[in-house]
Amino acid sequence: MARKNKIDKGVTLIAAHTEVVGDIKFVDQLFVSGKVVGNVLSDNDKAVVVIGDDGCVSGEVRVPNVVINGLVEGDVYASHKVELATQAKVHGNLYYKLIEMQLGAVVDGQLLHEHTPGEGENVHQLNVDSSAE
Repeated sequence: MARKNKIDKGVTLIAAHTEVVGDIKFVDQLFVSGKVVGNVLSDNDKAVVVIGDDGCVSGEVRVPNVVINGLVEGDVYASHKVELATQAKVHGNLYYKLIEMQLGAVVDGQLLHEHTPGEGENVHQLNVDSSAE
């Protein structure tokens, strides 16, 4: 009887006291408790990167879902959602669609909302006639 192989979701851990030099491209989940010197990339819509308390990324982060409680030295592009926990420090611009930011998080750069085509197109401007007063 032939057995069908099932590919489980992949979880990758960069443990504390570990340094990875070079770009990382992943599909499902990446947990950074160590240091990454390079870019962190994923084009999977459900991909999540979690940068833990002691985690550090020196490079761009381009992942749909980003959770930061450590340090990022570079721009962050979260095409879906970014969560900044209390110890988060971002030295770079933050591009996001949805954002959650807790008290204590620091962004040393710009917060730039990414507009999705079609989003807000059913909203109409309210015209107020000031001469009617």
